[in-house]
Amino acid sequence: MAFTNANGVASRPVVAVIDGQGGGFGAALIKELRLRFGEALEVWALGANSAATSAMMKAKANRGATGENALIRSLPKVDAVMGPIAVTWPNAMMGEITPAMAEAVAAAAAPKVLIPLSQEGVILAGFKSEPMPHLVGQAVECLAVIAGAVPAA
Repeated sequence: MAFTNANGVASRPVVAVIDGQGGGFGAALIKELRLRFGEALEVWALGANSAATSAMMKAKANRGATGENALIRSLPKVDAVMGPIAVTWPNAMMGEITPAMAEAVAAAAAPKVLIPLSQEGVILAGFKSEPMPHLVGQAVECLAVIAGAVPAA
């Protein structure tokens, strides 16, 4: 992967994976990142709750933190953000995503790869429903394109 730090020096990229509830989606995403990139990137598990953070840590995230302040303080330090699209919606995930969390994700300077999974009663027109493993694979492929690891199709 071809990320550089603030000084323009090549460094191991940091990818934040955000999830809530039981953390199953975030854990699946981290497992796929590890399959594709191994230890070439550092993965931070940012959970809306401790169960989500724990599940993502078990999936081999390098670091983990829980809650609003952890997410807000961590996002400016990452090279990419991944998670379900609902992390950009205030009060999503049964209220676990606070308005401040949603704003921090949306305003983060890092590129965001958001997966169209939602239990919020929102229909995303133009997206066909696919099984979660397909969406996870597509998301990891998008990250690879952003990082320059593969050419854009």
